[in-house]
Amino acid sequence: MAEEKYKLITRRLQEVLGGDSIKAILAEGRTPKCYWGSAPTGRPHIGYFVPLTKIADFLRADVEVKVLLADVHAFLDNLKAPLELVGYRTKYYKHLLLAVFKSLGIPTSKLHFVEGSSYQLTKEYNLDNYRLCATVTEHDAKKAGAEVVKQVESPLLSGLLYPGLQALDEQYLDVDFQFGGVDQRKIFTFAELYLPRLGYRKRAHLMNAMVPGLAGGKMSASDPNSKIDFLDAPEVVRKKIKLAFCEEGNTEDNGVLSFVEAVLIPISELRIARLQGDKILEQGSGDHKPFIADGAPEGTVFSIERDEKFGGSMHYNSFAELKADFASKALHPKDLKTSVAAAINNLLEPIRTAFQADEEWQRIEKLAYPDPNAKPEKKKKKEKTYHPPPPGKGKNAQPLAVETINDSAVAATTPEPTPAETAKQQELGQTS
Repeated sequence: MAEEKYKLITRRLQEVLGGDSIKAILAEGRTPKCYWGSAPTGRPHIGYFVPLTKIADFLRADVEVKVLLADVHAFLDNLKAPLELVGYRTKYYKHLLLAVFKSLGIPTSKLHFVEGSSYQLTKEYNLDNYRLCATVTEHDAKKAGAEVVKQVESPLLSGLLYPGLQALDEQYLDVDFQFGGVDQRKIFTFAELYLPRLGYRKRAHLMNAMVPGLAGGKMSASDPNSKIDFLDAPEVVRKKIKLAFCEEGNTEDNGVLSFVEAVLIPISELRIARLQGDKILEQGSGDHKPFIADGAPEGTVFSIERDEKFGGSMHYNSFAELKADFASKALHPKDLKTSVAAAINNLLEPIRTAFQADEEWQRIEKLAYPDPNAKPEKKKKKEKTYHPPPPGKGKNAQPLAVETINDSAVAATTPEPTPAETAKQQELGQTS
């Protein structure tokens, strides 16, 4: 039983470090504990299906799984996003990951979501971080983060702290092993070296292969041409797959072919297991039919559906068979792309539906990833209240003519005659 669980835990992985410690836990009848973490920076892409599908294997082997939303790491990674934006992205990631798990039929009740800031800001954690800083050399810190932290000519101190924090997470999350992509290997070996120096035990590390991007190279959240977003529309998915690098007969750096191996066949096998009565997996959302054509022979895990006039559908019991047909050019890139695009849209349909039905998720999405091309709203000018100018004032005011002044105004403005002037007027009146 313990051996079967270990095979389930480690199957389809590129590398396992410290597997004997996991075997010992299983042999004792204990439940292994692990964590998988993601820093909420760019929009998650369909490459995330690789680790999320693997988590289903962990649950089937009775592993206790923690999902770390590494918000502090996201902020430290060369300041990709300010703290407020990281907060919104953390919420977006949780909405999305829950939707993906549900679409795959992975029971979310068995998962424990943890935000890094819930313990990484405590006194104990920070004291351990200082202890680590007093032990780690700048060379080792920079080397450990070389594949994960953005490398620049003059790196910020925050990027050098990143590997140490990820190592401490293993202790503070109280796990037996950490799971991640093979690009995390240097951080994993860093943790194996330095945690014991703080008096903590060394953990095991499990690594999945990285899925090549659509144009070759690593699939990256920061490169829209290399990846497909979970919320991309069906026509966008078909267009991106159509433009993806998939040279006839070339099996190297072929993102389309690699996606079949890393995602589509494992999910097809999960769906077959559910149909056969697997008790761990739930029904989930959306269509859960394996990626197999009607009438496919028993044992098929993936089908390339084609019209009869082009030779009919092709059925494969393993990825090795499909890869061999592609290498020999028996399988044409256009047929492969058509089936892959249809399968991806099948996977994304329930996730898109969940997003459209959740107003809160939609609100968070706008705050987490604001449109860079959106014009800022113009502030409305405050309406001015008209106050008429006083008489004789203002831009178009005319000077008042003397003759228009009324008698009372003349009387009010004419000076009183002096006594001498009054006497003289009287004399003039008598002589006349």
